[in-house]
Amino acid sequence: MGREPARTVHPARDDVAEPLARLRAICQALPGTSEKVSHGEPTFRVAGRMFASLDNHHHGAPHVAVWLAMPLGAQEALVYADPKRYFVPPYVGKRGWVGVRHDRRPAWKKVEEVVRESHTFISPSPPRGEGRVRGRR
Repeated sequence: MGREPARTVHPARDDVAEPLARLRAICQALPGTSEKVSHGEPTFRVAGRMFASLDNHHHGAPHVAVWLAMPLGAQEALVYADPKRYFVPPYVGKRGWVGVRHDRRPAWKKVEEVVRESHTFISPSPPRGEGRVRGRR
């Protein structure tokens, strides 16, 4: 008789439904956004590149959060300004991503702001001249 492989047992959680619904609404309102499950969690992408990933008690963490790709310096500024709301996530934190907790009465307007910033950061730049309205001088 062989031993069963070790498994991580996550307690059943029902605290993710509302934060996920709100995060999904914010992300899906942004142009070109698609949703894909990756590593067992919903992720949000633009032009095939991930800009947001749900953190549903990742590896037993005590929180529900979202991890966001951010431009240089944003992670440090956010975490320094409000370490109870923002954190450096594992794995991707070394590349500038920031975690935003959703379990402590999040300020959803602020969450929307940083999600938009992440989306803009990851979105491809339009080719030169495409941002203008055609036919106007």
